[in-house]
Amino acid sequence: MLTGEDFGRLFDTFEQTAFRLETLDEYDVEEEREEIARFMAGEDMGPEWADNPWVRSMTDKGKQVSRVHVLKSPLTDYLRYELSAYPGNITAGETIGIIDQSEQTVSGLPGHDFWLFDDRHVYRMHYTEAGAFIGGELLPVEVLPEYRGYRDRALAAAVPFATYWERHR
Repeated sequence: MLTGEDFGRLFDTFEQTAFRLETLDEYDVEEEREEIARFMAGEDMGPEWADNPWVRSMTDKGKQVSRVHVLKSPLTDYLRYELSAYPGNITAGETIGIIDQSEQTVSGLPGHDFWLFDDRHVYRMHYTEAGAFIGGELLPVEVLPEYRGYRDRALAAAVPFATYWERHR
């Protein structure tokens, strides 16, 4: 299982595409706690929210980054925070879709997060019950077709983020 900097290196080493399926209503990320508090207080979130430098570091190299977040309205405070940051990710070049299970039923998706890199490597994400990242588990090559199918199903069913956000902001 990869954690910390070892997991982070995957974003430097993938060559063309990175896709993420997100499924949690809350992620416990220590580095975000101060920012979440500022968001909840209605404070200015700063220039990184307008153009996410982490996403930009990949897309400026011609890499494609995309995600689909599977969630259920009403949004938790954490999801309101996270989705409010998505426009800056999109400005930086990420493609984001939303599947709101209160509006549509999409079957056949896993109940866990994963990253699929270059259609060749899939990492299942593991979290504590509170949403703290434990690590990314490299799955065997035999499951790649299954996870490519999950990605394709999620992308086909997802509503573009801007369309979703217009209705739910």
